[in-house]
Amino acid sequence: MKKITLFLAITLIFTACKDAAKDNGKLNVVTTTSMITDLVKNIGGDAINVQGLMGSGVDPHLYKASEGDVTKLVDADIIFFNGLHLEGKLVDVFEKMSSQTKTPISLAESLDKSKLIGSEYFASNYDPHVWFDIDFFKEFAKKVTNVLAEKDPKNAEIFRENEKHYLTDLDKLKNDIQGVINQLPAEKRILVTAHDAFNYFGQAYGFKVVGLQGISTATEAGVQDVQKLASFIIQYKIKAIFIESSVPKRTIEALQEAVKSKGHDVIIGGTLYSDALGNPDSLEGTYVGMYRYNIKTIVGALN
Repeated sequence: MKKITLFLAITLIFTACKDAAKDNGKLNVVTTTSMITDLVKNIGGDAINVQGLMGSGVDPHLYKASEGDVTKLVDADIIFFNGLHLEGKLVDVFEKMSSQTKTPISLAESLDKSKLIGSEYFASNYDPHVWFDIDFFKEFAKKVTNVLAEKDPKNAEIFRENEKHYLTDLDKLKNDIQGVINQLPAEKRILVTAHDAFNYFGQAYGFKVVGLQGISTATEAGVQDVQKLASFIIQYKIKAIFIESSVPKRTIEALQEAVKSKGHDVIIGGTLYSDALGNPDSLEGTYVGMYRYNIKTIVGALN
């Protein structure tokens, strides 16, 4: 019933006039995750209007579109989303919109599939947390720039200049991160978190990554999962495990208790930002700031 209602809402909004839409001469761009929102704002600057659907601490795996979201999507000139079924519950909405001649743009679909990490848990068959590979995020930036420039040629030079500066920032971020990680001995590079959002990070920087809930938060960790991971932590003498801002902390707290029940101790090393950025007015509210914060937290706790 909900799917039918949503389909009717989309159809009615498309066929209705759009007098309520913003009309200040700028492109109206809608984004899904906060990482993509930050990226588009950096490229578009003051030349576009940007509305993000998902804010701080929002889990994209479980996010459902509201009627207000549908209105934003329909009024948009461009829609950017991650893809690879990260925003699983929005797939139906995007498919309906595509049938109405507006095609949302998946940034991850343009990546080289041979470089992606396979996953049987997603319909795309790939791990969708690609933003933790900075080189992939640079590809996102290039795609956004090209789309904006094509849609708004008069501001193309602005977009290209913003892209240039942002890519420089990402290159510096990548270099700085490597410097911090080099302070952590290879045998200590084991990252245990609430779910497997950090596999691309691990692949890029030589970390073994273990998530209690697996790649998708739509699946719950069972007692056996907790006990198995507790034994792993003890075996490898892992000092710290990490909460994620978009995942309830009770699972990691249960893991900590399981380790304790076996006569060992492990600390909670802090909260990492995985599927969402921090508050907009904080350092962690930007992609670059989030990455710097995460690295400092991880290396500080494990070292």
